[in-house]
Amino acid sequence: QVQLVESGGGSVQAGGSLSLSCAVSGDTYRRMIMGWFRQVPAKEREGVASISFSYGDIYYADSVKGRFTISRDSTKATVYLQMNSLKPEDTGMYYCAAGGVGLIKNSYNYWGQGTQVTVSS
Repeated sequence: QVQLVESGGGSVQAGGSLSLSCAVSGDTYRRMIMGWFRQVPAKEREGVASISFSYGDIYYADSVKGRFTISRDSTKATVYLQMNSLKPEDTGMYYCAAGGVGLIKNSYNYWGQGTQVTVSS
């Protein structure tokens, strides 16, 4: 089992920055790929970024390349998502996930409760 707890969401104006954290615990997360996903009401949950906890391989959605940075700190068992140059379309509930492949949401086995990000114009 893996447990995930997100933090760091909030409200910001367009062009601003936010940093999300995902605290990870459990038996096997170090061998897993970690992902950040987001969702707005009435839309599909979409992949934002993923990182291999062991090897550091990284993928980004085209919509966030150059603006978002995913990273992990093995000593703190935490995955981060640094979001810069935020746009109103980045608004949504952001979820941390573990145990999947890349940005394929249906491949992930474990999910956090989510943290809200709101970007105003």
